[in-house]
Amino acid sequence: MRKILIATAAIGAISLAACSEKTENTTEAAASSAADDMGAYATQAGDAMDNAGDAMAGAANDAADAAGDAADSAADAAGDAASAAEKAANDAANEMADHTDGDPSTN
Repeated sequence: MRKILIATAAIGAISLAACSEKTENTTEAAASSAADDMGAYATQAGDAMDNAGDAMAGAANDAADAAGDAADSAADAAGDAASAAEKAANDAANEMADHTDGDPSTN
């Protein structure tokens, strides 16, 4: 009877060792897969950050270009307004000259 108990215990120990090795391998494979997934997610996150940085740089450049264009347009409009005001003043002076004799004391 004692030999049967020892044999049963030995078989149980061998089964447990085999099971433990299989469990260890499965756990190692799962951990390795999880690490690979985390590495892939980190790479994707880095790529997304790069893309976001590129998009922000592009938007900043577009905004700077738009501001420069607006400043140029404002300068052109101011120049056009000054030219129009000068022409209106000259037209008014010419109209006045047409209706007066040019002598301020008589007009």
